Amino acid sequence: MKDDDQENRPRMRYFRYAVFSLTALLVLSLGFALIPPEPPAPAEPPFSEQARAAALEEALRLRSAGLELGAAGGNVSTGGTAAAPMDQVVTLLTFQARALLLPDSPASAEARASATATATASLPAGAPPTVAPPSSAPPAQVTVAGFAAALAASGQQRLKDAETADGGISRLLAGSGIAQLLAAEQLGAKASPSRGDQGQQGMAQDGTAPEGTAATPGSTEPAAASACPSAPPGQADANVDANAAEGTVDDNGVSVGAALVAAAEAELETVYGYQAALTRLPPEAVRAASDHLKQHQDLADQAATISRLHCGTPAPQPPGYVLDQEFLDAPAAGLARLEADTLPAYGDIVAITDGSTRAWALSALQGGARRAQHWGAGPDPLPGLVLDEAQLPPLPG
Repeated sequence: MKDDDQENRPRMRYFRYAVFSLTALLVLSLGFALIPPEPPAPAEPPFSEQARAAALEEALRLRSAGLELGAAGGNVSTGGTAAAPMDQVVTLLTFQARALLLPDSPASAEARASATATATASLPAGAPPTVAPPSSAPPAQVTVAGFAAALAASGQQRLKDAETADGGISRLLAGSGIAQLLAAEQLGAKASPSRGDQGQQGMAQDGTAPEGTAATPGSTEPAAASACPSAPPGQADANVDANAAEGTVDDNGVSVGAALVAAAEAELETVYGYQAALTRLPPEAVRAASDHLKQHQDLADQAATISRLHCGTPAPQPPGYVLDQEFLDAPAAGLARLEADTLPAYGDIVAITDGSTRAWALSALQGGARRAQHWGAGPDPLPGLVLDEAQLPPLPG
């Protein structure tokens, strides 16, 4: 009897172990079943929205730094001479930030709330990264020269993002970037006059595209031949943008070909204006006007050629244009107006093309804004884009 009890004890012990193990396993299984699963990660914003949010964040950051500099009268070493230009830059950045907040177009109310978060979000594979705000923000003890450098870095990044962003966002980024670059050059010249011309480096005369890059836009797209049967012989396999072959249009129904034709016509009118102004300008301005005239002749030829590849039909050049007395009395101001009038056409082309056609339009847009400024045009916060300031939303408090 005693031997039987001793034999049964190990068996009971094993049985208890089994029961306890099964009970623990059952409790753990129920626990795991009752734990709610982690919610899926939010979808990554598209590149255009990330670029817009980064531009908004940078504009607000630079605006805050500019307000501080303006209140202090600029860098002490400049004797406060940068205060007025700084006020202009703050106004420019304020306009840009409000445009980047524009509901239902470049941005939305939901995007405004997440601007800071999306500005530093990771970008889709293969997309050019946007600048994280801290990288180009001015240092804590900012100077006019440091602010100008940060403004130029922001402008360059906006232009880089404009090469890839979608439609209207691309035009908005392009205008913001060009305006920031030009403002940075003016501030840099004020802060360090001996280096004022350095902002012009790396560009051909007044911002036009380097030779060999403007006349051959796009990537080879065989579909273009059938999409545009009227193309001249030998251009059936020419370089055009794929989206243009599909008849891309902007929000106003303007096709790529029509936008390019409009640009060519604006260039021809500007050429006529320069020819008329050459005999009325002071001697010291004639050389610059001659250089600009040659640039506009080239741009007119390029726009006409590219328009044919996009099924556009350039109109014959009229024998002349009407120049009012105001232009004849003040030719420099008249040239500034002509230059400004060419910008919306290039803004349209930026918005409805991609690839090297867009790159060509971006270069032409930057060159036109720079030439308009050369002839005395006031700072344009968004070259190539016409917005009614009254329709822009106010900045959040």
